[in-house]
Amino acid sequence: MAIAIIDPISGKKLHDLEAHSATDVALRFDEGRSAQKSWSQTPPAERSKIAYRLVDAVIARQDELMDILQRETGKSRAHAFEEITGALAAISYYAKTSPKLLERKKVRGGVPLLITAYTEPAPVGVVGIVTPWNYPLALTMMDVIPALLAGNSVVQKADNQTAKTVKLARDIAVAVGIPEKVWQVVHGDPTEVGNAVTDNADYMAFTGSTATGKLVAQRAASRLIGYSLELGGKNPMIVMPGADLAEAAEMAIASAFGNAGQLCVSIERLYVPAHALAAFEAVLKDKVESLTLGVSNDFDFDLGALSSQAQLERVSGFVERAKKEGARVVTGGQVRSDIGPNFYAPTVLSDIPHGAEILHKEVFGPVIALVPYSSLDEAVELANATEYGLNASVVGNPKEALKLASRLMAGSVNINEGYRASMATMAAPMGGMKQSGMHRRSGPGGLLRFTENRTIGVANKLPIGLPSRAKEYRRMAPLMTKLARWMGRI
Repeated sequence: MAIAIIDPISGKKLHDLEAHSATDVALRFDEGRSAQKSWSQTPPAERSKIAYRLVDAVIARQDELMDILQRETGKSRAHAFEEITGALAAISYYAKTSPKLLERKKVRGGVPLLITAYTEPAPVGVVGIVTPWNYPLALTMMDVIPALLAGNSVVQKADNQTAKTVKLARDIAVAVGIPEKVWQVVHGDPTEVGNAVTDNADYMAFTGSTATGKLVAQRAASRLIGYSLELGGKNPMIVMPGADLAEAAEMAIASAFGNAGQLCVSIERLYVPAHALAAFEAVLKDKVESLTLGVSNDFDFDLGALSSQAQLERVSGFVERAKKEGARVVTGGQVRSDIGPNFYAPTVLSDIPHGAEILHKEVFGPVIALVPYSSLDEAVELANATEYGLNASVVGNPKEALKLASRLMAGSVNINEGYRASMATMAAPMGGMKQSGMHRRSGPGGLLRFTENRTIGVANKLPIGLPSRAKEYRRMAPLMTKLARWMGRI
């Protein structure tokens, strides 16, 4: 069966996509499991060299990649380029660090001289990876590349809307040396294909909604396999007293409207000192209304389209319900069908009741909710008053902002920036607290999550060895007791 993929920019059909079945998925895992055996024996340094070649290949074909990204997602050229840079950062980081991360390491033995001990990471086998439609290239490289460099093979479920982007990235990787069966891509019915991936994988990495993430976790737990989840967010930005309002407004725009707000770490709630709210609102309104909407293959527009008619209905529905609950539209709040079928004006809402849906549920679109606060304690309380904890931002004096950052329940907090400062730092872990996920991508743990830790203990041949018979304990027990006391002190 073929799936019709719709162009988010024009509303017309882009192409037909093959729908895989659960049987197809199981076959891909069988092939991947066979291929993984030889791939895992390839020295980490050799795998790293392939990753460095992939960096060069992505750079060489970045225009082609941006073109297909825009066609499938509707994002602007600027946001497509931002995705290229994120993908390159991930590949480069793991190309450089993976050989060292995978080294066998000596640890202190249980009994000095008698025991030598080592630990080493071992690949889990075949990793199942599920990537969403909003950042198909960057999120692919952030998960697939560390899994491969750890010695695993991968079966990736790409979202149907952006499957061609993922498959092009995979083809580029195969061309520079990744074995064809070591990285395979499937797509089709989300439930059938997604469940089949989880049911066959040795480890699952999932990016998507919190509701679906919980189902993946349950399914993985029933099989006793590991998993990592990056889920939803309702991310706050706190503008501190004394912050420059014009600079804060620019940061808010960059943080809320990246990829037309279709980003798990984008800012959706903006907390401003009550005494500065009117002035800030006026500055923000002017800046938002100067943004340009459209899509071209050049850096002409600030925001692109939403990814689908369903996304447009989701975003406009949130705004309409917010208005019914008492919110005031400062600017935006309109479908821009004059530009294309899935364009929505960047929107700022104010005068929002604290219990309103718009302050608690993820919109995943170009909408900012403005909320006043009377003290920083109240700002922190309001920022933390959500089931999510993925990302947060603080704008103000860096020294004071750092103090505030440690009070926010979020996996990432950005100072004088919205999300790019933490996302660009590949050496640091990225993930969520509360209902925003489990475990982390990026950093050393972003690769080591795809391994099992093996401990090797070596009993050394010395004149006095470890006891193996009951009568030997009569001679050794007093010495072992003294040794235990001594070891506890060193």
